[in-house]
Amino acid sequence: MNLRILLVLASCALSVITGLVLSRSGPAASTTRTRPLIGLSMDTLKEERWQSDRDLFLAKAKELGADVTYLSANSIDTQQITDVQSLITNKVDALVIIPHNGEAMAKGVALAHEAGIPVLSYDRLITGCDLDLYITFDNVKVGELQAKFLADRIPAGGKLRLLRIYGAKTDNNAKLFKQGQDNILQPLIATGQVEVLHEDWAEDWKPENAKKITNAAITKIGPNFDAILASNDGTAGGAIQALTEEGRAGKIIVTGQDADLAACQRIVNGTQTMTIYKPITQLATQAAAAAVKLAQRKAIIAKAEIDNGKQLVPSILLDVVAVTKNNMRETVVKDGFRKEADVYQGAKP
Repeated sequence: MNLRILLVLASCALSVITGLVLSRSGPAASTTRTRPLIGLSMDTLKEERWQSDRDLFLAKAKELGADVTYLSANSIDTQQITDVQSLITNKVDALVIIPHNGEAMAKGVALAHEAGIPVLSYDRLITGCDLDLYITFDNVKVGELQAKFLADRIPAGGKLRLLRIYGAKTDNNAKLFKQGQDNILQPLIATGQVEVLHEDWAEDWKPENAKKITNAAITKIGPNFDAILASNDGTAGGAIQALTEEGRAGKIIVTGQDADLAACQRIVNGTQTMTIYKPITQLATQAAAAAVKLAQRKAIIAKAEIDNGKQLVPSILLDVVAVTKNNMRETVVKDGFRKEADVYQGAKP
């Protein structure tokens, strides 16, 4: 492995630098271009969230003097490997991968390294490989915030009857969200304050799969439970469709994540209870800046490390915030992530 990681301790006015990542040794992929070229391999563009990531990433890279070529694999692992090979053939100077399957994309990292191209894993961790850099939100904290929201609503002297909908098993983030949720819920389950009535994984994060899980739960236990711990807004939307059919939408607590526009609208209208706002602008712009530095073979400060099963990967972790109807304007609207007119369009008085 050509990547060098130097652990240093350096005092400074505002913080302590704990990690310095120096990108792969050797020349850049192309010495003839005047602008760095970054390859962006995306799992999918079918969800609104990922379209926003792409647009923000491209805009920031352009601002920093780099060009980006991107491909979307439509959540097909073999297609994403083909996409990575295409970007390598195009002699990109750095590769950014949003993996559909973190384990499967270890092959993509190996192929890039054979060509001397550094790889940044974006939002989702690529496992089992000598990955150069990982940037994401604190995904364990995402799960903790979701579960804490529910824990705070356990009735005095009573218990919370809960349905849990996890994300895609192929997404390492889904496991981290569950880990965070478990950190809060397991002690409450042990004392009988929380009862999990039904749980399942939603393949590919698809809302229709979350709806099927909710329908199965209602068939099994009936519609009179207290909450659905949905790991993202898409699965929350699928669950709410099932609740709507039973006349229970707005009467059951439903969590989410991503602050999708549809979810924000559901929150102000009362059918979804909360979401986790992950400032996508920060993620996309910081990832673009890091990718440009990788392409230019410049050092990058990474203050965290995440174990991907093969090594401790230098990581940049961004913070998250829980959003409800009460702080919608002070968070996603104030940041410009969602327009107030869009969120409150058609809102109930």
